[in-house]
Amino acid sequence: MGLSYLVYPGAHHTRFHHALGAMNLMQRAIDTLTLKGINISAEERQGLLLAILLHDIGHGPFSHALEEKLISKHHESLSLGFMELLNEEFDGQLDKAIAIFKGESDRPFLNHLVSSQLDMDRLDYLKRDSFFAGVTEGNINSERLISTINVVDDSLVIEEKGIYSVEKFLMARRFMYWQVYLHKTSIVAEIMLGKIIERAKELINRGELVEGPPNLMYFLKQQFSKDSDKEITFHQFAAIDDIDIMACIKRWSNHSDTILARLCSGILNRDLLEVRFREERASEKEIEVLKTEVAKEYNVSFSDAHYLVYDGTLWNLAYNPNKQPIRILFRGGEVMDFMQASRYAGAGAFSVKHEKNYICSPKLQLP
Repeated sequence: MGLSYLVYPGAHHTRFHHALGAMNLMQRAIDTLTLKGINISAEERQGLLLAILLHDIGHGPFSHALEEKLISKHHESLSLGFMELLNEEFDGQLDKAIAIFKGESDRPFLNHLVSSQLDMDRLDYLKRDSFFAGVTEGNINSERLISTINVVDDSLVIEEKGIYSVEKFLMARRFMYWQVYLHKTSIVAEIMLGKIIERAKELINRGELVEGPPNLMYFLKQQFSKDSDKEITFHQFAAIDDIDIMACIKRWSNHSDTILARLCSGILNRDLLEVRFREERASEKEIEVLKTEVAKEYNVSFSDAHYLVYDGTLWNLAYNPNKQPIRILFRGGEVMDFMQASRYAGAGAFSVKHEKNYICSPKLQLP
């Protein structure tokens, strides 16, 4: 959950907890389908369990907050890389898991259990994050949902009796994103964290002294080439964790560079940039004026002020009708898309993309 603990002090659980929890739910899902007469071979069972256990192994420190900041690859690409290395080590025993992870299994429902709009990943993290954050909105009934899964034509479906649990699941997902994952304080803290890495890289490239653990410095210096040893790079990436980043932030909070020091001390002392939500995106002129004020206030160049002033748009889409749909199996055997099957008057809101524009800057009076 990145830096969400700044808002929700209990949110200190790790992605390791989530990986184990998701695998536990997968075991329950496999058992449920087996009892309903769905044939799942021993190889497919192992593939499902390995795929869900390792699906997030490519996440780096602070998860999404530093996505593609240390290395220019999405965490799913890195997860696949780790799985391929493990597959070499274990003589091809992860072949099925990799096929499922990539969505290439010849039985689509296996792919859906790992990655879809109602997969074991989402069933675990919504309930887990809700519990540790101390909010009730994400407390979904994952047990009920798993008990109603079935397979029709090799595709995952939810039996009719589970439709209300699906509605609750989508509602929880929508609320959790706005209230927890996209909370304005969490967002600005995570943006600042990304800017810290960006600034450290810039200073290093300019030849200025920036110290840190060797494995982290390897990525900050961007020492990548076509001839670099793939396994060593993955090994070094796996060796970096939140503690390394926080140790650097403590050290860099006293750095001679004003911007790096300000960003780091802001995280340490919870002196975060101010976030303002607004109906429209800020104009270029408005951003320019604000950068000028910030540059003057902090005695930095106008070009460097972008580390302290930025705008953007947050968005939330609980259910994407253009992706693999959640399908409902009725008692008569008919299968229907959730959006058609639901009789809930507010169901249409699940597929509406909601947006919020924001602007971040030090606590200065806007012009």
